[in-house]
Amino acid sequence: MSASALISARSLVKRFGDDPATAFTAVDGIDVEVAKGEAFGFLGPNGAGKTSTMRMIGCVSPVTEGELRIFGLDPATDGRAIRARMGVVPQLDQLDNELTVMENLMIYGRYFDLSRKEAKAKAAELLDFVQLNDKANSKVDPLSGGQKRRVSIARSLINDPELLLLDEPTTGLDPQARHVLWDRLYLLKEQGSTQVITTHFMDEAEQLCDRLVVMDAGRIVAEGSPQGLIREHVRREVLEVRFGYGKNEQHLPLLDGVGGRIEVLPDRLLIYDDDGEAALSELHRREIVPESALVRRSSLEDVFLKLTGRTLIE
Repeated sequence: MSASALISARSLVKRFGDDPATAFTAVDGIDVEVAKGEAFGFLGPNGAGKTSTMRMIGCVSPVTEGELRIFGLDPATDGRAIRARMGVVPQLDQLDNELTVMENLMIYGRYFDLSRKEAKAKAAELLDFVQLNDKANSKVDPLSGGQKRRVSIARSLINDPELLLLDEPTTGLDPQARHVLWDRLYLLKEQGSTQVITTHFMDEAEQLCDRLVVMDAGRIVAEGSPQGLIREHVRREVLEVRFGYGKNEQHLPLLDGVGGRIEVLPDRLLIYDDDGEAALSELHRREIVPESALVRRSSLEDVFLKLTGRTLIE
């Protein structure tokens, strides 16, 4: 394990159930390191093991097998000391709706032994940071979803954490609110914050994460920077062509040799190539005329779907 890493995991396993015949392995022997000042992401479909991993890192779920160290400490024996140096933004807001925004932050500050004066000053500073000064004396209940998420982020920072865990930080928010949160999280990172993020939004992972892992069925199937994963697993651009629903596969033989890889979907064909316009020009040269054609930049979502599949997991 790296001595400089804030989080180090080796052969980490989380299993539910004592009977080997029926036990469910949620996390199946993963290795992870998160460096100080890094924004690190966990991506994966439902049931991939992201939440189970985050709960072990958050010291609220014991490790079944393997080694886990946070700040060089063992969660099994030093959970309280680790949590004191950590901030958590849960997927669902756990604010007290009947209290004001300021009261929510001050009470939380008292859990970390801040005096009333210190908690009030820190709360005011954080409300300024998340741009909610004007809501300090408002109750939480009538706030918008985006405002509540910003209050949750402010509350998670009350103890000046060295590590910030964010579980689906922008789920359910409109695009404007998401971008405000991205701005605040990016500013925190510029100030030296180490962040561990789970998200279902691929654009969010591209915006916020320096490095990430893609998990599937409890294992890590890919690791790297967003742009590095795109370069490794797909081509730089995608040409999307449509020939009509259910008619795309029959055109596949006509596209032999076009692009680097072709993926057949019921409603369209995806042609991955370093130059999407060149692939489209080749279609025109062959006098292949689709109903529609679109060239776009390959994204982390293309990588995610290639590695984890397009089948819905209930």
